[in-house]
Amino acid sequence: MRKLTQVVLFTAAMLATPAFAEMRIAVLNYQMALLESGAAKKYAVDAEKKFGPQLSKLKTLESSAKSIQDRLVKGGDKMQQAERERLELEFKQKARDFQFQSKELNEAKAISDRDMLKQLKPKLDKAVEEVIKKGGYDLVLERGAVVDVKPQFDITRQVIERMNQLR
Repeated sequence: MRKLTQVVLFTAAMLATPAFAEMRIAVLNYQMALLESGAAKKYAVDAEKKFGPQLSKLKTLESSAKSIQDRLVKGGDKMQQAERERLELEFKQKARDFQFQSKELNEAKAISDRDMLKQLKPKLDKAVEEVIKKGGYDLVLERGAVVDVKPQFDITRQVIERMNQLR
C-alpha cells in the first residue's frame, strides 16, 4: 500500500510540472522479460531433462506409497496382524524416502535456478539499459507498480528481443 501511495504522489507531483509533458516514461515487467527470454526457455527444457528422471522416480514412489495406504485403509482390519504391520512399516519407509528425495530434488532445482539467474541477470540488465538508452526514456517503472498501461509504453518485449540478441 505504501508503494502505491508513493507512486500516486510521485505521479501527481510529476503531472504538476511542465517538464512532465516532455518526459518519456516506460513500463517494464522485469520478471516476464527474464522468464520469456530464449536463454530462460532453453534452461527450462534443460532442467526438465536434468531433473525429469528424479521427478519420475518421485512420482513412482508416491503412487507406490498411495497404493499401500489404500490397501491398509480398505482391507487393513481384515488382514492378519503381521501383514498389516509389514504394510504399515513399508508405507512409513516409502513416505520417508519420498520426503527425503523430494527435499533433495527441490534443493538441487533451487541451486540450479539460482545459478541460472546469476548468469542471466547481467545480460538482462544490459538489455534493459540498452533499450532505455535507445528509447531515450527518462523514467521506467516496474509493471507491478502500475495499475494500467497502454501497450506502446511497455518495453518488455523490446527488452526480451534485445536480450535474445545478446550473446
